Formats: sequence, C-alpha cells, structure tokens
Amino acid sequence: MRKKQPTVLIVDDEPTNLRVLKQVLQQQYRLVFAKSGMEALRLAKEKLPDLILLDIMMPDITGLEVCKRLKAETITKKIPVIFVTALNDHTDEAQGLELGAVDYITKPISAAVVKVRVETHLSLVQADELRRTRLQVIQRLGHAAEYKDNETGMHVMRMSHYSQIIALAYGFTEQSADDLLHAAPMHDLGKIGIPDSIMQKPGKLTEQEFDVMKTHPEIGAHILGDDDSELISLAKVVALTHHEKWDGSGYPNGLAGNNIPIEGRIVAIADVFDALTSVRPYKGAWPVEKAMDFIEQQSGKHFDPELVVLFKQELEKILTIKRRWKDE
Repeated sequence: MRKKQPTVLIVDDEPTNLRVLKQVLQQQYRLVFAKSGMEALRLAKEKLPDLILLDIMMPDITGLEVCKRLKAETITKKIPVIFVTALNDHTDEAQGLELGAVDYITKPISAAVVKVRVETHLSLVQADELRRTRLQVIQRLGHAAEYKDNETGMHVMRMSHYSQIIALAYGFTEQSADDLLHAAPMHDLGKIGIPDSIMQKPGKLTEQEFDVMKTHPEIGAHILGDDDSELISLAKVVALTHHEKWDGSGYPNGLAGNNIPIEGRIVAIADVFDALTSVRPYKGAWPVEKAMDFIEQQSGKHFDPELVVLFKQELEKILTIKRRWKDE
C-alpha cells in the first residue's frame, strides 16, 4: 500500500512566497495554501494538516493570533506550527514559542533549511502517533485481561497510579514514571491463558491449581513478545517480574534483591497493597492499617525495603488515589 503523503498548510499573503515554498516542498508533501489568517484557520479545521508553515505579518490577523487560536481549539491544538517570517525580532520569536509554535524559519528562506525543519517536526509527529497507537494497544490488552479476572478495572487503575507515585518518589523522571503508569496494567495479562476453572474459583486454589496460576507471568511476557517499543518492552518486564520477591522466594524465576527489575519491584508492592485493601470473592477488604502492617512485616522478604519506606512516605497520595478510583 502506498504511504500517505503528509499534508502541509502554507500560510502567506504574498503569492511569491507561496510559490517558492511550493517549489521546495511539492515533491515530498501534499500542500494546501492560505493567503490570510482567517483562511488559514478555516483550512486548518477542514484539512487537519500534519504541519503548518505560518507567516507572521498578514493584513487581516497576524500569524501570532492565528497560532493562538489554533492552540485554543481542541481539534487543531496539536498541529505543529513553524513560523516563516522576515522578522528578526527576538521578542516576536519568544512570543511565538510561548504561544505554542515549535520553530522559526527566517526569510529569505534556504531550501535546505526548510526541508530539514519540516522533515524533523513531521518525524516527531509520527513518533508521537506511534507511541499513542502502541499505548492504545496496551490499554486494550489490559481490558482483555480484566475479562478473565475476578478483579475490577478499578484495581488496575489504582495500582497503576500507585506505581507511578512510588516511581516518582524513587527518582524516576516524569516520563519514565508515566511509562510505568501505562505499562503496569499489563502485569496480569498472562491470566488470559489460565483456565476459567482456576481463574473463577471462589475458594482457595489447590497446589496443582496454583502451579498453573504461577505460569501467568511467563504467558504475559510471551504475549507481549520482543518489540522495539520501549513501552511494550517495559510492559513485558512488569508482566514477567511482578511476582518475584526480594528474598528470592517468588516466581517464575526466583530472582532476588536488585536482580529484580525496579519496575517489577514497584508494581509488586502497589499490586499487593491494593489487593489487600479491596474486596475479593474469597476475602473482605483489609483496613489500611492492617495492610500497612503486613507490608512492613514483608520488608526485606517480599518487598524491597527502600520501596516500603517510600510507600509509607507517599501513603497520603496513595490513599487519595484509592478514594478517587474506588470500586462501584
């Protein structure tokens, strides 16, 4: 199937400038042209271009005002805007960037510069779209796993947010903690492969049934497979390691201490706390105090001692999440 050409909206009230940019870009992109700010706003909503090249000085409304209005509209706010202008005023440049523009190109233009800047920003758009698509796949797999489990979607929501809070306290960057938030729902994906007779059993599992249940981390890792996506790779790590224990007594691989990836250690404590404090067919919800006593008792056994300290430190934030995403 032929790859769709990205659409670029070029806005300039001077026909000569439009012709020059057309000559530079027409081989690689589908071009749409506007000769005024108002026409640019109309075409941006109608065509939803992948990128906008925008002049500043125009007779009806300025490019700065056009950019401001584009960023105020839900449908157009994510379209990257590059100003193409003869102005060489750093105040205008700063104002444009504050309004949400991603770049500036000065006139007279250099064909090479225009091509590189447009290609760079379109590549960033494509990377964002790929990440969004992969995130949607992960979210849908998470929903699929819920159909096999006797846990609720609210459990997945809560423990994912707990994981994010703990990760930030541990020193993760905002982006890395956000990645863990989105990967954590995959922790029990492998339960898709566990028989319903075991998954839906209201009472305690037999030893043989529990042995089958303990295969779900490896099943989840197998489903996620080997992928060059950082997010899916992280989800695989979480799925495979969230039942490992600090003292090496966990499964499936009996990892211990720092040999357990930090993401698996974080999800483990978040998952257990929420399971303890939630109603299940086989148990009532524990009070928070009882659950915290258990977690402290398991410091250095089930859980990373450092994470237990951080969990206690962040307990108020965690309880806020627990109240916000309570079960129906």
